Amino acid sequence: MIQEPTSSESEFEPEATRRDAGAAESSRANRGWWDRNADEYQVEHGTFLGDDRFVWGPEGVDEVEVELLGPAEDLKDKRVLEIGAGAAQCSRWLAAQGARPVALDISHRQLQHALRIGGAFPLVCADAGALPFADASFDLACSAYGALPFVADPVRVLAEVRRVLRPGGRFVFSVTHPIRWAFPDEPGPEGLSVSASYFDRTPYVEQDEQGRAVYVEHHRTIGDRVRDIVASGFRLVDLVEPEWPVWNTSEWGGWSPLRGNLIPGTAIFVCERDARS
Repeated sequence: MIQEPTSSESEFEPEATRRDAGAAESSRANRGWWDRNADEYQVEHGTFLGDDRFVWGPEGVDEVEVELLGPAEDLKDKRVLEIGAGAAQCSRWLAAQGARPVALDISHRQLQHALRIGGAFPLVCADAGALPFADASFDLACSAYGALPFVADPVRVLAEVRRVLRPGGRFVFSVTHPIRWAFPDEPGPEGLSVSASYFDRTPYVEQDEQGRAVYVEHHRTIGDRVRDIVASGFRLVDLVEPEWPVWNTSEWGGWSPLRGNLIPGTAIFVCERDARS
């Protein structure tokens, strides 16, 4: 049952700021935010995402075309961990290819939407920084805008993913392209002028009237992301910066055809665990 917000919840407008936010505060805030906003998110973006598509970001880049996890025919019987799965659209696509996915998300409400849509694969509510799986449990892992933009310690998450992957396993994840942090999060012309330093790593925080974080997003530069990947024991195989496709005329927050034709909106990192380690 979808609950309507109380009058105090509907009237409250969080204060947006830039300030430090540690791992515990970020996890608590984002778990609560996704639980509260999962219904609206699925209504607004569910049609674009589909029930069983594997889309890497607002550009609409589809795994069926880019095969960053490998050819679809090679996914059969592979154990795949989806991190930050939301309503598990990507896991549903993987299952249709014959893979054996597990969909993990920090938000219980997002996973309720996964249950609503359906699918014969496990759903796990857990923090990506403490994966409840044994070493070398999975052949592949993936995350489409899940977990990594919202954690204070990305190396911890990456190290956990590496731990649960078998040697030679691949992890592919997408995040907001770091250059976007220098621009206002607006889809129109106002979003084309630099307004902040690309090198300012101070987290973006929305907080309540008591100063408690209710949403946190963390910025890493491209160089930071590469160093995080290497520090966690992965090898970076590819970095994909999708161009905005002609067919996509929709806007998604600050993502739009206008901006997408001029600056990248998504970065996709393709990583592998060394087969000998």
